[in-house]
Amino acid sequence: MDDGEPAQRHPTLPGWAFILDVPTFDERSIREAILNSVSHCDYRQGGNIFVRQYTCRVTIESPGGFPPGINEANVLERQNPRNRRIADIFAKCGLVERSGQGMNLFFDAAIRQSKPTPDFAGTDRFQVRLTLEGEVRDPAFVRFLERVTAESSVSFSTTDLVVLDHIRRDIPVPEGLGSRITALVENGIMERVSRGRGQRYVLSRRFYQFIGQAGVYTRKHGLDRDTNKALLVKHIKENALSSAKMETLRQVLTNLSRSQIQVLLRELTKAGVIHHHGATRAVLWYLGLETVDCNNDRVWLQYQSIPPLSYDV
Repeated sequence: MDDGEPAQRHPTLPGWAFILDVPTFDERSIREAILNSVSHCDYRQGGNIFVRQYTCRVTIESPGGFPPGINEANVLERQNPRNRRIADIFAKCGLVERSGQGMNLFFDAAIRQSKPTPDFAGTDRFQVRLTLEGEVRDPAFVRFLERVTAESSVSFSTTDLVVLDHIRRDIPVPEGLGSRITALVENGIMERVSRGRGQRYVLSRRFYQFIGQAGVYTRKHGLDRDTNKALLVKHIKENALSSAKMETLRQVLTNLSRSQIQVLLRELTKAGVIHHHGATRAVLWYLGLETVDCNNDRVWLQYQSIPPLSYDV
């Protein structure tokens, strides 16, 4: 055992009248992990299986790396038990989940309880090291999943939960899980913020309203298209003497990708609001239309007023 702080066994949110009991260690997951290590162990190495329990985590080390064709990235999609007879016996005796479903159980339980997902750090070709964390990171997320499940007919698969966990933590969703995004958006669990190459997603408005953080939703969702354009025009206008570079425009709209900002700039250019000199990363942006003096072939800038209804700066 380590000497860390006591684990949080009963996370609650202020103002709620009852307690949702979330144990530090999920018994089913721990049992499944230990039995899996027995059925996947490489007994030719002659090593031992080690189970180490700490205040807020459990680590299980089993001789032998991942079976052929299995790695950390595809453990939810592929199964290849090293000792199939042992695995089948455990399944027939009801000691483990249906054959090949153990890893789904680990991820499902961890995400539903808002704990870190199973970690395989330290795994190599000689051993598999699995760490199951016990600390609840976001009690509000636990409540939200419970509410959605209770109030609707929506049932979440392990893949759905992994996608939601990535969105909650603001990290990219793995390409192989993208097929579930559409269904989660249609069910009102997630929302699409933008389209195209810079496409991204956030948890729905009702999640942030549920946890009392509607302002966070507004910040994550971002500003509307016209407001974003107005901010770009305002920045270009205020920096007319020094010109505006893409680098500084990205500082204005930090929530948008470079390609998304370029789309807005093209629309403003087509409308005659701005123009540019140069190309690629050296391009500079200026306010108004560009006109050419035919007498000396020099370029002059004709600053025009900004349409007051759309771009009030």
